[in-house]
Amino acid sequence: MGATEVLSRKAGVIVGDDVLRLFEYAREHKFAIPAINVTSSSTVVSSLEAARDAKSPIILQMSQGGAAFFAGKGVANGDQAGSVAGAVAAAHYIRSVAPAYGIPVVLHTDHCAKKLLPWLDGMMDADEAYFKATGEPLFSSHMIDLSEEPVDWNIETTAKYLKRASPMKQWLEMEIGITGGEEDGVNNEDVDNNSLYTQPEDILNIFNTLSPISPYFSIAAGFGNVHGVYKPGNVKLHPELLGKHQEHVKAALKSDNPKPVFFVFHGGSGSSKQEFLDAISHGVVKVNVDTDMQFAYCAGIREYMVSKQDYLKTSVGNPDGADKPNKKFFDPRVWVREGEKSMSARVKEALEDFNTAGQL
Repeated sequence: MGATEVLSRKAGVIVGDDVLRLFEYAREHKFAIPAINVTSSSTVVSSLEAARDAKSPIILQMSQGGAAFFAGKGVANGDQAGSVAGAVAAAHYIRSVAPAYGIPVVLHTDHCAKKLLPWLDGMMDADEAYFKATGEPLFSSHMIDLSEEPVDWNIETTAKYLKRASPMKQWLEMEIGITGGEEDGVNNEDVDNNSLYTQPEDILNIFNTLSPISPYFSIAAGFGNVHGVYKPGNVKLHPELLGKHQEHVKAALKSDNPKPVFFVFHGGSGSSKQEFLDAISHGVVKVNVDTDMQFAYCAGIREYMVSKQDYLKTSVGNPDGADKPNKKFFDPRVWVREGEKSMSARVKEALEDFNTAGQL
């Protein structure tokens, strides 16, 4: 039996109950789905290709900055209009091409802080319009990240957005406890270490507040996570805390389910495979992967440029002859493809590390 057997839609963007069933299946079978930050059609293709070849589900997500890039850096974004336009365009593109790869895809958006809420509002406007026309939201899910705000306001505001998402059976991911480091313009490098570790009472409070509204939610809890790349030993992860959170919620609910909470792992760059597996064993069903993918994509292009530099300096003339054309070397379809291949290989590695490979 594979994950597709619990899904009504076997390929393409999945929504609603299919997202819930996929995460339940992942939690039961102890694997997590990598969430790849995409910024272009090229990075989308890299991710889909790897997942198809590994027979795996995949999560494709856009940050606010990534969405703006998808629309084009020349588009004004003072009111988040560029990020909304880019996210919506990317969503339609992914919906168009994903079925061709024959795998289930969760279409997600990443960290939305308080100052970026107009971006989330704009995307949910598009969701509701799409829902009215088709019976499902444009995006499978969104992330609201109010972890820098007071806890009560974070939970109260998250609940309001979940109420808006609930009629569409749309998933909502929230964050409690700050992820340190710096990523995509969000800088928490100087945050107090104690803020990196979420308390079990907060997890229970979130669960008790959100579950009466909708079952379609997950929690990015802090257990020492840090964005970016750091030397080994500089990041102190404690995935066992997630197990304690599960025990606390289970006991309070008097539930038979040993893992009632869907957890998300942020800031995983530089973590060991065992740290990922430990977190997955405690109910992590989604792992964000961004920094390593950016480096892998760059590496493929960099290596091509270095190895072919004598063919890229002029349009005509190279070591093979003064009159030899270089078009087949500087054609973007050639060197961009090298970035796609190297990124795809790194996605495949994540799929294997998180036990996602072969789960379809």
